[in-house]
Amino acid sequence: MDNNKKQSLLRKLPGVDNLLELIKKDVRFKQIPQNVYKSKIRYTLENIRANILNEDKIEVSAKKILATILEHAKKDIKNNLTGVINATGVVLHTNLGRSLLCKEALKNITSISSGYSNLEYNIQKGTRGIRYSAVEELICELTGAEAAIAVNNNAGAVLLSLNSLAENKEVIVSRGELVEIGGSFRIPDVMTKSNAILKEVGTTNRTHAKDYTKAISDNTGLFLKVHTSNYQIEGFTSNVPVADLVTIGKKYDIPVMEDLGSGMLIDFSKYGLGSEPTIIDTVKSGADVISFSGDKLLGGPQAGIILGKKNIIDIIKSNPLTRALRIDKLTLAALEATLRLYRDDIDVIKKIPTLRMLTEPYANIKRRASAILKKLEPVLPKNVEIKLADLFSRPGGGAFPSLKLPSCCITIQSKKISAAELEKKLRNNDTPIIGRIEDNCFVIDPRTIQKDEEKIVCETLIKILN
Repeated sequence: MDNNKKQSLLRKLPGVDNLLELIKKDVRFKQIPQNVYKSKIRYTLENIRANILNEDKIEVSAKKILATILEHAKKDIKNNLTGVINATGVVLHTNLGRSLLCKEALKNITSISSGYSNLEYNIQKGTRGIRYSAVEELICELTGAEAAIAVNNNAGAVLLSLNSLAENKEVIVSRGELVEIGGSFRIPDVMTKSNAILKEVGTTNRTHAKDYTKAISDNTGLFLKVHTSNYQIEGFTSNVPVADLVTIGKKYDIPVMEDLGSGMLIDFSKYGLGSEPTIIDTVKSGADVISFSGDKLLGGPQAGIILGKKNIIDIIKSNPLTRALRIDKLTLAALEATLRLYRDDIDVIKKIPTLRMLTEPYANIKRRASAILKKLEPVLPKNVEIKLADLFSRPGGGAFPSLKLPSCCITIQSKKISAAELEKKLRNNDTPIIGRIEDNCFVIDPRTIQKDEEKIVCETLIKILN
């Protein structure tokens, strides 16, 4: 394209004022704020000018430019945080928000957030109250702990506990428990930030009681046990149970903390999910302080729950960092409503989505997968192969790392569109659908698809594959 042609195209570009007049008459822009479409006019014109100068083929008609401005404006007014359909089969999918809140939690959030509340007001006494009282008694009732506090997440819970109990003191921890979880959260790094001094004992695969005893010094402040919830070491291994560590701690007057990570209030082994220590078991072991997440196996909002002996929890509560890490009223509302459901062992499985998905029987999932297949098969083109396949779901969220949950999935292969292309189209749908790819097939796992989402999945697949 010669220079004269470029200049001719540039002169044909409508001016900002002209485009503004056209937009005011265009009903498609009615719901778009003026500041948004004004900025998109400038953005679009700058892009077109750059494309012309780079000799890219470009249409400079007002109609085409308006369509481009509208497209950019619509994207701009959409919320960045949006709902997606999780068809991956990973229940506690960290990237997709982990636990879904139960209806009771959502109802309580709406109730508390739409008006004033007694967040820090004691109604009985008519004096200033403590926000943690909304959940402390409930946590203690469910776990048998003497006292409890909730902060913004479990990383915060560990940081706060270490800083409160072992600032400038040694914290003895097994080398095999120096874990790293998602987002490069490492126990040694958190310990450094808490101003505690890490003292490793044992080896990667074997640590004995005598290792802890030999490491004790005048500056020992805490024994820390970290539950390796996101990986397992098998074979020639040995570790010290928390009850044994408590015995050593009592002998030498050293408090014991266990970070359970995922944390759970029910025994999942009853549902064939393997054996993991419950919060109640750890409290019974005598640990002085225990921490765990609220949005993993508990099935609640993001929170870090700290519980244990009252004298220890009181020290943690008095730390100035507690205010910096405290949870807000919405999290408290969701956490309280979630915890109240645990008073009924059977009801809690049905009402908390995370627990329901983790324990859903294979037969139920197969029925759901068959129903979806039945809707899709008659309306998809012949170049698409769609069938049921026995595959596995995963708990996710660093919980039960080696556990595979039997599931009946739907696999899709098309001669006209690759699995990667299908994954991209579904991901970029108005309601993003996130699945997975296995053996060049796009896989949909019904375990993590909610009942009211199945229709959207079917309609979207029909639209894309046809």
